[in-house]
Amino acid sequence: MEKNPEVVFRALADPTRRALFERLCAGGEQTVGTLTGQAGVSQPAVSKHLAVLKEAGLVKESAYGLESVVAWTMDAAALGTRLHMEQTGFCPDQEQAYQGAQMGWPRFFDELGQVLARD
Repeated sequence: MEKNPEVVFRALADPTRRALFERLCAGGEQTVGTLTGQAGVSQPAVSKHLAVLKEAGLVKESAYGLESVVAWTMDAAALGTRLHMEQTGFCPDQEQAYQGAQMGWPRFFDELGQVLARD
């Protein structure tokens, strides 16, 4: 299900949520406990922030026994790709072009990680 861009932007407007999302993007999937230890806020507060990120389609959460593991999703990246395509003149019904652009996101994040690692 495609989300309204405003929902994504509002979710990332909060500095704590943005920091949680950045940690997940940089470090891969993590437990809620690990995220809480790094967030500087309580576990219930982290859970509330994660619920907002989940509603925006930015993260997914899976339960493994007593632990919850959170990971970022490509849903928001796909939304960003679609918005960029619309702004540059692509019609959103050109699904083949959209899928090709979407496949470029993993490479983009790999290259971004290499650039950030150099600094």
